[in-house]
Amino acid sequence: MIGPSSSAEDIIAHLRTMRSDENIAGMARYGIVTEDALGIGNPAIQKIAKAIGSNQARASALWESGIREARLLAIWTFDPAQLSRDDIRRLAADFNSWEIVDAASDLLTETPFWRELVEEFAKDEREFVRRTAFAMLAGATVHNKKEPDETFIAWLALIERYAVDPRNFVKKAVNWALRNIGKRSRKCHDHTLPLAERLAESGDPSARWIGKDAQRELRDPKRIAKLKS
Repeated sequence: MIGPSSSAEDIIAHLRTMRSDENIAGMARYGIVTEDALGIGNPAIQKIAKAIGSNQARASALWESGIREARLLAIWTFDPAQLSRDDIRRLAADFNSWEIVDAASDLLTETPFWRELVEEFAKDEREFVRRTAFAMLAGATVHNKKEPDETFIAWLALIERYAVDPRNFVKKAVNWALRNIGKRSRKCHDHTLPLAERLAESGDPSARWIGKDAQRELRDPKRIAKLKS
């Protein structure tokens, strides 16, 4: 039985018993990196994470295994308060999948220095590291409820700067961040829609796609009606 006292080796052995080749094929169709995957669905992994609880050393060992499911378990059992900037940089060096990035981004926005990470990762030329910056922004708009709107409004300049990155996983994350900021409040919306409109008229294909897609959502009357003052 897997529990709080289980070692990383025990947990990985347990994960291997749950392997599903059929699920692996399905994951590949969604762009999930499956070279080191066991085909275990996220609800089952989250159930294991809840059973074993947080343990920094064990989470690090799970991460080092390189196995998709073990890495998700690591993300969900790290204590963000115990992660240093260098710890996070080491994790980011291994990012090779939108799925891992997006799961890790929620963890990273719980660290006390998450704002600095956004700035640092946005400047990074590696595709999945840069994606992390904008996935963090997208997640923080929803989860970091005590953060003032001004924080996100100030980051619209960062979004505009990197909207010209044509790489698929960056472009989609920039778009995601733009849309989420615009849906956070009426104040955010008032600053975000003009940027979306400006990008939609850009001569750059990536910026234009980001702007047009965001513009459609941010102009939706039903969504506007739901915005908080």
